[in-house]
Amino acid sequence: MAFGLKRQDILQWKREVRSGNIAFLTHYWQDPRFPGCNTVTKVGCSDVKKLISWGNKYGLKEEWIDHYQDYPHFDLFGERQKLILRNEQQWGQIRRFNL
Repeated sequence: MAFGLKRQDILQWKREVRSGNIAFLTHYWQDPRFPGCNTVTKVGCSDVKKLISWGNKYGLKEEWIDHYQDYPHFDLFGERQKLILRNEQQWGQIRRFNL
């Protein structure tokens, strides 16, 4: 279950993804399969080759890409999420979600 998102945040992320940019969207999230994780970051890009290349920098496997509608993305959570957000200098999302 996702929550803590503003409609404008979602629309901006979708625009960036469709434009072929690497785009980040973090939100609060609960899933009993992942205890202790209360946020997830979706890192998307419509250029799947570019997304795969970006993911390779962080050891993300191509088969982990969620090909949801027109918004292919990786889902990041836990320590990997925090590390990648820091490396990508996503300070606003880090502050907003206390990561």
